[in-house]
Amino acid sequence: MPFRPFTALRALLPDALARRHPVVPVVRLSGAIGAVSPLRAGLSLGACAPALERAFGMKGIRAVALVINSPGGSAAQSHLIFRRIRALAAEAGVPVLAFVEDVAASGGYMIACAGDEIHCDPSSLVGSIGVVSAGFGFTGLIERLGVERRVHTAGKSKAMLDPFRPENPDDVARLKTIQADVQAMFTELVRSRRPGLKGDPDELFSGAVWTGRQGLALGLVDGHGDVRSVLRARFGDNVRLPVVEQVRGGLLARLLRRREPGAVGLAAIEGALAALDERAAFARYGL
Repeated sequence: MPFRPFTALRALLPDALARRHPVVPVVRLSGAIGAVSPLRAGLSLGACAPALERAFGMKGIRAVALVINSPGGSAAQSHLIFRRIRALAAEAGVPVLAFVEDVAASGGYMIACAGDEIHCDPSSLVGSIGVVSAGFGFTGLIERLGVERRVHTAGKSKAMLDPFRPENPDDVARLKTIQADVQAMFTELVRSRRPGLKGDPDELFSGAVWTGRQGLALGLVDGHGDVRSVLRARFGDNVRLPVVEQVRGGLLARLLRRREPGAVGLAAIEGALAALDERAAFARYGL
């Protein structure tokens, strides 16, 4: 069999480059978690899984960096993203480093816990390890409008917490049972991923939010720093940090790409609704 020196050289080249220029792909996970509007997906497993899989699937990587900026949202989507990151990290055999920008609260902090290390700015906000459910009651409004609401169910809890009916204490008790179960799961997850927690557990798991400086003292994070400075200190000045982009948008994005009539109008409506929803989520933390 003839020896082909250039073929052999090409085979060795990626390993040589990896040694000279360590590669750590970066995935940004930003926004409220869950469906932001009927037309556009928010930060969900379906939205971010392709980017995560591309990042962990790159050859010769030394680690994967997650840059997180999320006020939280759906508990289920947060947990699904957490589990996918941990599964991909185990398959690739590489560490995961999480970097918090403005905020990683509630479900955002759950995702940050997928990192083997969590870094943030001293002024970042972290924590909010708890569960919240909020809504409105419209019983007085429909009475003033003269509207009669008719609801027929099979199953006594099917219309639980209907906003157009007076609040039922049994419904509230049922909701609190559900919240307690989710909170127990969240607490167990944080304990397992953050064995160095310090302070009163009742306070840590009260739903309170902390600055990055407070979070370091409590063991909620491992250090202060941004993705570039920490990774250059860890892997050298030659480290390459390719950003693996997510493909954004659902129905709206497809309409715009196909230049469907009315897509621009839909974009304006969808964008306004999504911005208001996400703005409200970030506003809870003064951001």
